[in-house]
Amino acid sequence: MSRRYFIISILLMLACAASVSAEDQKAKVKGPITITSESLTADNKAHTALFEGKVAAKTSEMTMYSDTMLVFYTEGSGDVTKIEATGNVRLVKGTRVITAREAVYYADQDKVVFTGDPRAMDGENVVTGSVMTYFISDDRSQVEKSRVFLKGKKSN
Repeated sequence: MSRRYFIISILLMLACAASVSAEDQKAKVKGPITITSESLTADNKAHTALFEGKVAAKTSEMTMYSDTMLVFYTEGSGDVTKIEATGNVRLVKGTRVITAREAVYYADQDKVVFTGDPRAMDGENVVTGSVMTYFISDDRSQVEKSRVFLKGKKSN
C-alpha cells in the first residue's frame, strides 16, 4: 500500500513541477512591458490606459510602435490583458519587422493580430495578406490571403 502512495505522490510532484516550469517559461517569454509616449490618459474605473504620440511598447524580445495604444489591465495586479495599437503599427523582433494600420495583442493567447495591409519583412523577403496573426511564444505566423515574395540568394 505505502509503495503505491509513494509512486502516486512522486507522479503528482512531477506533474506540479512540469506545470510550474511551463508557467515560468511563459513568464520569461512575456517579461515586463515598458511603454513610452508623448501623453497618457489613465481610466482606473475602466482599467485602461491610452498612450498617444510616438508610442513604443518594449519587452526583452521585441518592440511595438504605433501612433496610439489602448492598454487594458486587470484591477488588482495591473497585468496587461490586451493592447489595441492603431496608426503606423510596427513590431520589431530581431531582423523581422511587421507593419500594419492596426494590431491587437491578446496576452492570454500571447498573440498579435495585424489588420490593415499587414506586411512582414525579414531582410528582402516579404509576406503580405489581409490578416496576419503572430503567435509570439511559438514564433509562428498565420496569414490570410497571403502573398509571399522571396529574394533568392545570388549564385556566383
